[in-house]
Amino acid sequence: MKTSEFNYIGMALKIIDHGTPEYHQMIKLRDDILRKPLGLGFTLQEIEDEKDNMLIGAFDEDQMLGCCMLVEENPATVRLRQMAVLNDLQGKGIGRALMNFAENIARDRGYKIITMHARKNAIGFYEKMGYKISSDEFLEITIPHYIMEKKL
Repeated sequence: MKTSEFNYIGMALKIIDHGTPEYHQMIKLRDDILRKPLGLGFTLQEIEDEKDNMLIGAFDEDQMLGCCMLVEENPATVRLRQMAVLNDLQGKGIGRALMNFAENIARDRGYKIITMHARKNAIGFYEKMGYKISSDEFLEITIPHYIMEKKL
């Protein structure tokens, strides 16, 4: 079920439903890109806890190229989580397209601020997208992160 969709350079950006085949692709992509390199995986509880999140995927036909999710923190603030793009496609505009799509969804739903825990090695990407660092460095899942945010 496509609740929202937008085509960008030959790919479709859309909100996906928890538990669908598309969602299972999302778990695999995030596991491959974000978790396995750190020796981590997903728990069943983490997957269950995502059922109320806004799940976003970038697709070429049926193949997921990248993904992210939005999680409500409060009625004005939403947090971007689990941003991932296939390794061999990074730097080709997929992450930028996902971010723009996620920001538009957040804006359409009345949120005023997007926040995130950004990995230190991704700070430059998010700064180019207009995000500002709003915390000291901290460790999360064993690697350095910063809280970043942007007003919508």
